Amino acid sequence: MEKAYKFRIYPNQIQITQIQRTFGCCRYVFNYFLAERIEQYKTESKTLNYNACSAQLTSMKREIDWLREPDSTALQSSLKDLDIAYQNFFRRVKQGEKPGFPHFKSKHNNRKSYKAKSVGSNIAVSDRHIKLPKLGLVRAAISKRLEGRILNATVSQNPSGKYFVSICCTDVPIERYPSTGLVIGIDLGLKTLAVTSDSKEFANPKHYHKSQAKLRREQRKLSRKPKGSNNRNKQRIRVARVHEAIQNQRIDAIHKMTSQLIRDYDVIVLEDLNVKGMVRNRRLSKSISDAAWGEITRQLKYKAVWYSRVNQKVDRFFASSQLCECGYKNPEVKNLSVREWICPQCNRVHDRDLNAANNILNEGLRLLAG
Repeated sequence: MEKAYKFRIYPNQIQITQIQRTFGCCRYVFNYFLAERIEQYKTESKTLNYNACSAQLTSMKREIDWLREPDSTALQSSLKDLDIAYQNFFRRVKQGEKPGFPHFKSKHNNRKSYKAKSVGSNIAVSDRHIKLPKLGLVRAAISKRLEGRILNATVSQNPSGKYFVSICCTDVPIERYPSTGLVIGIDLGLKTLAVTSDSKEFANPKHYHKSQAKLRREQRKLSRKPKGSNNRNKQRIRVARVHEAIQNQRIDAIHKMTSQLIRDYDVIVLEDLNVKGMVRNRRLSKSISDAAWGEITRQLKYKAVWYSRVNQKVDRFFASSQLCECGYKNPEVKNLSVREWICPQCNRVHDRDLNAANNILNEGLRLLAG
């Protein structure tokens, strides 16, 4: 099992300078070889592969001195990222999806990162420090003990100016949860974040909605600062910190919810929601993004693999809210304002979300049995 451990680091001024140089060199290498591949395809109708780019990078280091300053594995990882971006582009074309061609990286992007591979003992973790290539010992806040063998370390800077390192380890032992024999269906929503088939409800904390007034105030101040000034950059960091606080609150709440579900149930069934298409609704897009349904499904998916649980998805076109146990389908439930309805055939009173969770569970169990 592979697992990543993310820690905040506190580099000194010399280390910050080295990190920023590595960011710039990796961006230069990515953009340079992306332009080379585009130009060669226009002139010769073929492109450079990873090995050809790597050989050319080796010769470039002999001519350009500042390319030898950062860690060599970071530059190779930048080439690898470019090659993966090309492979993903052609894979999407073959599958008939809307392709996304690799784009050039901007130095004005406030979210930066580079990856350094583990070679020997160049990456190590102690009680208060992390050893990184070309940086040496960097002061860090170590919150948990590392397990397994270190593969690589990704150094990143977020828009608020904080530095982090994510260490990827392999052969990590995962302690399995005991089997409970329980199954559950989950209906994700906006009024209530999640309703389970056994009548449990997880409230929607609406972190963005609660911080919207503060965010609006800080963004208004940012719009009044002259572009390029130091005061504008300071205010940009204040806005970024508000966004960061919202994100941290949201991720923490989702982790607690998904961990509880994985711990308590053996089989978890939920809808395969088209979140990307649903956020196009201009009336609900902000609420859907704040609920983070995609993050919930992502966490349940990988945690189910970690702890040997079953994560079953039901087709997005399954009419979970409209069906009654007797088989009647109510078309009026498509309106979100309908929270309860009575079946005209069997006179059962249905709570919209609870009924949907039960139908999702039954459909998921049917798919598993088939």
